Parts: sequence; structure tokens; C-alpha cells
Amino acid sequence: MTLSNVSIDGGRLLADLYKLRGFGTYKTGVHRPTYTKVDMESRHWIAEQMRAAGLEAEIDGIGNVYGRSPGDGPRVLLGSHSETQPHAGWLDGALGVMYGLEVARAVGRGVDVVSWADEEGHYAAFPGSRSYIGQFSDADIDAARNRYDGTPMREALQAAGLAGLARRQFEPGRYRCYIEAHIEQGDDLEARALKIGVVTSIVAIWQYRISFTGVQNHAGTTRMAIRRDAGLAAAKLAVAIDELFPKICAERSVWTVGRIALDPGAPSIIPGGAEMLFQFRDVDMAVLERMEGELKRLVAEANAGPCEVVLHTMGRAIPKLMDPDLQAALARSATRHAPNLWQSMPSGAGHDAQYLAQVMPSAMLFVPSIGGISHHWSENTDDADIVLGCQVLASAVADILGS
Repeated sequence: MTLSNVSIDGGRLLADLYKLRGFGTYKTGVHRPTYTKVDMESRHWIAEQMRAAGLEAEIDGIGNVYGRSPGDGPRVLLGSHSETQPHAGWLDGALGVMYGLEVARAVGRGVDVVSWADEEGHYAAFPGSRSYIGQFSDADIDAARNRYDGTPMREALQAAGLAGLARRQFEPGRYRCYIEAHIEQGDDLEARALKIGVVTSIVAIWQYRISFTGVQNHAGTTRMAIRRDAGLAAAKLAVAIDELFPKICAERSVWTVGRIALDPGAPSIIPGGAEMLFQFRDVDMAVLERMEGELKRLVAEANAGPCEVVLHTMGRAIPKLMDPDLQAALARSATRHAPNLWQSMPSGAGHDAQYLAQVMPSAMLFVPSIGGISHHWSENTDDADIVLGCQVLASAVADILGS
């Protein structure tokens, strides 16, 4: 089967992305948290663009925006998410949604488009795509809270005008596959002077909360020999992790202490309590299990000190391999449009595609991030790279559909 000569309209694509960037503009990036007024305004605008492209558009009860193509026959589902991290970038997620819309216009048939809700996890982990595949229940909605201000998800859905709407579910037989395009969010493509990444696998993220209990006391009158400083215990564990993990990790393993909070957090008080949020990522289960085993050992050793240290598991995802046939279709298109300027590579970030891969063949395509920056308002990608990536996706989709 040969690749179609389908061509996208690069100017139209960029105009759409620039328009979407205007919803919640912050410096050169965007602040568009899930279910906020500006987020919902952007979702309704996306639905309008879907209708203008000939798709049947709707926003469901979790906030997912669907554009469904008319006619018969299995389709390709394209998309990503459109909300953002706080004061973050304009392309993270939005790129994949607008790619889907432009490919639907260019190919002309057989393409559905989706903007998943809350991939960035303001309320829960991937609730939009998990709802779609039946893994986010009403009880999960009732339990979910905004991680920044504690707002219940039920209240947020009500305020967003989504209460009472049905949540669309996966329809077996409707789709050949799901493909998600995204900025790389790292610097590997840029460092190698490459333009396209064909994703082989999506990393698993294992997350933990580590609590430290000591004794709160006066910072000026308590002798050092008798102190039970929870803050110091947290700092020592963070250093111990960073000294050990390079010896046990794989080439692309990463780990992060994302937060250390002290209780009460005053300059003249020895912290009686502390909390650390910690995560590590890899695509190999054996590596993940090794890292977890060593983390448990370090926590046990920390308990031999003056403070009680407890490890709480928050999440242990499973790495997901991308479909090899879809990788091959993307590779053929990349070879055509960006010869010698593409590579196969894993994803170091989590994406909705890892959940869609549980119900249908799935794949991802990356374009470069300037400076490897993401989750920050300075995130950016060259316009030419944006257009090239969409053309690669469009040709691959046409190939898959047999155009």
C-alpha cells in the first residue's frame, strides 16, 4: 500500500494553534487549568472548529470533546488534551488536538478527533481517557479533589456546566487505532538535530508519599544531640536516593523529589513532621521493581534514625508498548517527509495513549521541544517543525486508512 499524496494546510494549522493559545494566555505560554472558565471556553471553541470541519461535535460529562466523522467503516482516532499545567506551555497537548483537526480536514473521511479532559491531573490521573475506557467511575469522580485548592470534582463539573451529561464510552469496532501527536518535552530530538520521533513505548510513573514524624521543639534551646528533626530526616533520605539510584537505574531512568513540606515550617521551630513527594520513571518493569526495592530499603534504614519514616504508594503504572504496525506507518511517513531526520524513541512522560492502548492499537509521534522545555510558559517549537510533524501524521493516517 502506498502513501497518499494528502497535504495539510500549514497556515491553517498554525492559525488554529495561535487562536487556542489565546485562551488563557500567560506571557508566551498559557494558564488553562481543567474546568476553569477559560478551559471550558476553549473546549467549546474546539467543538465549533470540529463542526466547521464536518465532524459531529459534543462535550461529554467528564469534559472530553469529541468530533465524530460521518459515514461507515472503521476510523482512526486522533487527539490529545487541551488544558494546561499552571502557567505553562502553549503546545503541550494542544498540538495533538489541532493536528487531529487538521488531519481530519486534509484526509476528508474516517478520522475522529478528541480532546481528553484533565490529562494534566488537576483532579485525578487521566480521568478523561480513563472514563472513556471504563476505568474512572462515579465513585472516582466523587473522591477526586483539585490538587491545588481541594475543590471536589463534582463541584467543578457542575460549575463547568457538565453535570448530568453522559460520559461517552469506548465503542468496540469503531476504530482501527488511536494516534497521539505531542511535543517531545525533552531535548533528545533537538540534541540530535532530528525532526520526528516515533514513540516505541510510554514510560511508567511510580509515585510515592513519604512521611516523616519527629518532635517539634524550640530551635534555640533544644540540644542537637536530642533533636528529632523531621525536616533533616527528609533531606537525608533525598540525598541518599540521589546517591544510590545512578548505580541501579537504566539509561533513561529518571527520578524526582517534587516536593518537601515541613510542619510547621517556621524558622525558629524544629519540624515535627515532614512530607516528601517522590517519583521515578522507566519503561522496564524489572528496572522499576529494582528501584522500588532499593527505595524501600532506604526508607527502612532511615527508620533506624530518630524519626519515624513511612512510605505510602500513590501509583504504580505499567509501561505500555506502542503498536508495531502503527510505528511502521509513522516511520514510512517520516522517511518520506523527513528522510534521515527521524528516530524511534521511548516517551519519558505519561500520555492518554497509554490508556487508549488498553482497548485499541495505539501510537505516538513527537516533534522537537526547543531547549527541551515543557511545563513552563517558555515552552516552544519552531513553526516549520510543527507543520512538518502534522504532515507526517496526515500521510501516515492516509496510509492506515488506505487512501
